[in-house]
Amino acid sequence: MSVLLATGVTPELETLWDRARRDVLTKRGGVALMATLSDFTPTDQLLAAVVASSSLWIYHDDQLKGFALCRGLLVEAIYVAHEFRRQKIATTIVRTLLDSATPPVDAYALPGDRAMKSLYESIGWKARLLTMRGA
Repeated sequence: MSVLLATGVTPELETLWDRARRDVLTKRGGVALMATLSDFTPTDQLLAAVVASSSLWIYHDDQLKGFALCRGLLVEAIYVAHEFRRQKIATTIVRTLLDSATPPVDAYALPGDRAMKSLYESIGWKARLLTMRGA
């Protein structure tokens, strides 16, 4: 098992990225989060842009199981494939980020995403901002 920076876009990464994108769009706040993540980069070019900027951390052992998008001091997104959830993969990713040269100090979590909020609380972070958006 290893958590490392993605160095290129592979078909396996494209598939997981697309699964994550489709999944987040079904969640409350998901459309707004995807708009925030894009930073004016077209959706079809976003994966290549985050890999090129050394912002995408992947969890890989025998296969790619999850990733985190961490830009600057902010964890913008974490995704673990459904079939690998509840195996401490997201926790391992976050702990690796915290041990990096520039550890994050903040993170996004979608409204109602108790699992992600619990993960962040387990490392001592507290919810401190709620963003409200119109329909």
